[in-house]
Amino acid sequence: MNLSFFGSRTITVYMARTFLVRSLAVLAALVIVLMALDLLGESGDILAYKGNGSPQLWAYVSLRAPQIIARFLPFAVLLGTLITLATLNQNSEVIAMKAASVSAHQILTPLIIASFGVAAVSFMFNNRIVTRATATLSAWQAVEYGPIPADRGIVSNVWLRDGDDLVHADTVGGRGTATVLRGVKVYDRTGGILKSIVTAPTARQQGGAWVLNGAQRFDVAAGVRAPAPGYRIAEGVTADRFTLADVRPDERSFTDLRDAIAELAAAGRPTGPLRAGLWHKISGPLSAVLMPLLAGVAAFGLARSGRLFLRAVLGMALGFAYFVADNFALAMGNLGAYPPGLAAWAPFVLFLLIGEAVLIRTEE
Repeated sequence: MNLSFFGSRTITVYMARTFLVRSLAVLAALVIVLMALDLLGESGDILAYKGNGSPQLWAYVSLRAPQIIARFLPFAVLLGTLITLATLNQNSEVIAMKAASVSAHQILTPLIIASFGVAAVSFMFNNRIVTRATATLSAWQAVEYGPIPADRGIVSNVWLRDGDDLVHADTVGGRGTATVLRGVKVYDRTGGILKSIVTAPTARQQGGAWVLNGAQRFDVAAGVRAPAPGYRIAEGVTADRFTLADVRPDERSFTDLRDAIAELAAAGRPTGPLRAGLWHKISGPLSAVLMPLLAGVAAFGLARSGRLFLRAVLGMALGFAYFVADNFALAMGNLGAYPPGLAAWAPFVLFLLIGEAVLIRTEE
């Protein structure tokens, strides 16, 4: 019995190289097609803002493309694995390897090791590039594709309740006393009845409250709009109430999200959905490691039996079933129905066991 981890150095390099090249080719094709379709849908809104043109379209592409890459990388790995294994099977290369006493696990091992590299690159790419692009794009869309806000750490579409009043800010940028609210709208209510609406371009913290700059007050009962210089809101509300009012895991790096969760937990606020998102930043990229195992069924069985296509379809079905289960578990985690750890890791562990059971049952 051959108990070595790899079949041979030649087979290992050949399998890993073929798998990576085809996965990258599939990813490139997916990104080009999906980016073109997405740009067709958004170009009207981008160009609707006066002064926008080709530079803004390319800016949108630079911000949207990383999101598409991050989302469809596991799909590309799945399809790349299926293409690689089905081609090897069709050309009887799998039969030749098995005739040389190379087991099914040894055939798949180079692909799994290469997938660990893909997962590591995916984690760093998501952590360093995708989160920043997502935050910038959200802030840009919040201002309807106007001038892109230059601040880092931007939070968009923030709502805060201050007593009966509701405060909305299009974007919040900066930290601590340097925090600036932009596109501020205050719904002044008394006993649940709307009395006035106050709008201002910006608001800054001053003297324990937030002072609106260039404020305009609309009296609902009188139907009159008038300037409201020095209008103050949210007495005693600290900046972190705004910056942490809408923490989105996809817009924060792993360390930033972990720190935000710690701050929210210290303030006694619920953090379950955010913890699920934190763990999913690890389990999500690791899904690439599962794809060779789930698609491995396409590698085995005689091609001349006429079942190669059915095996490829089965491998694709297992892969897509994982993505459905992963999204479902994450949604349940966001709703609080699943514990954070279970929401992030249960689909990964479940389909790891399913893939291993299928491989052992059919080939080992």
